[in-house]
Amino acid sequence: MNNGRRVVVTGMGTVNPLGKRVDEFWQNIKDGVSGVGPLTKFDTTDYPAKIAGEVRDFDPSDLLDRKETRSMADFTKFAVYSSVQAMDQAGLKEGLYDPFRSGVYLGNGIGGFEVVEENLRKLYERGPHAVAPLTIPKLIANEAAGNIAIHFNFQGPCRTTVTACASGTDAIGDAFNSIRFGLVDVAIAGGTEAAITPLSVAGFCRIQALSTAYNETPQLACRPFDKDRDGFIIGEGAGILVLESLEHALERKATILGEIAGYSMTCDAYHLTAPNPEGDGAARAMKEAIAMAGAKLEEVDYINAHGTSTAANDAMETKAIKQLFGDHAYKLKVSSTKSMTSHLVAAAGAVEAIICLLALRDQYFPCTLNYTTPDPELDLDYVPNKGMNGTIRYAVSNSLGFGGHNGVLVFKSYRPE
Repeated sequence: MNNGRRVVVTGMGTVNPLGKRVDEFWQNIKDGVSGVGPLTKFDTTDYPAKIAGEVRDFDPSDLLDRKETRSMADFTKFAVYSSVQAMDQAGLKEGLYDPFRSGVYLGNGIGGFEVVEENLRKLYERGPHAVAPLTIPKLIANEAAGNIAIHFNFQGPCRTTVTACASGTDAIGDAFNSIRFGLVDVAIAGGTEAAITPLSVAGFCRIQALSTAYNETPQLACRPFDKDRDGFIIGEGAGILVLESLEHALERKATILGEIAGYSMTCDAYHLTAPNPEGDGAARAMKEAIAMAGAKLEEVDYINAHGTSTAANDAMETKAIKQLFGDHAYKLKVSSTKSMTSHLVAAAGAVEAIICLLALRDQYFPCTLNYTTPDPELDLDYVPNKGMNGTIRYAVSNSLGFGGHNGVLVFKSYRPE
């Protein structure tokens, strides 16, 4: 049971392959649009995987000053851009928050990878004097959080969480706990990633993690829980939430978009890249987060699954859900919106948190796109191909990362109590 302060969401922002604003993104999710297409950032001739979820035609100058963005790597641009959206929606301007009681909690996986690769080429081809002066400030993973703090003058905690594909979820969880226990009153929290680079894609190809069977039909490639799934699709983007204590939000008469009710993180302690096939760690994380929320298992109506479209993840996650929920597993809805967004790595959980909040708002179950051939061992209701209206009391968001990281958030609609 959550014995601390209540934590509510007052702002959301995103840039991802399905949109550069939350409303555009959500409409594409409801319409079942795929954000997957040919990988265009570099020549993929020698790569077995040739598709990705790219953020196309991204110009941050509509929200950010061009001079400000010159010192930013792509992952930082995505994060600051999304933070401006979220803060605008929250209506949090200077004077409405105490800078010393405001924090930034951001998840990221590998920092400015494109900066690393570009400057390594310069180093090897022309020598150390060719390396750009801002190489280090642009590439290190904490710079996105630091830039957000500078932009909004947040002088409380400022931290970066690195738990692979669970990073965005864990960062929101850290912010949730910081507000819950009274360390801060306001937090900007979420995740960001820009990992579609030659080295990153080559690395994922070498461990055979990426889909290669659908290079000619990119929109069909990400097919979570489907028997013909053959790997995940790498994507990029950011998702940001503005969190506040309920008291702080009510005092300034903010519009409350939803409530975070529970969070848990566990570790499989099993393998660096493969999940525990029995799903024990994921099941325990869900159980603990739901217990913190004060919810009964049968009150959970929707799970936004990690659902990467890999053989190991989808089988394990299905097993974990069945292990925890028993018969109720067949009554709730489980969908993987990565089938539309692609896998945004450290940003995935944060973008999926936005989806859960909007699903609660609209009482709508997003679909799992490209679900055409059922896998006999994966027998839950994955909301195939078309979303639907229904009743959602509690929504659970799962994020499961390399290293055995399991992060789970539980959301509910805000109601005065």
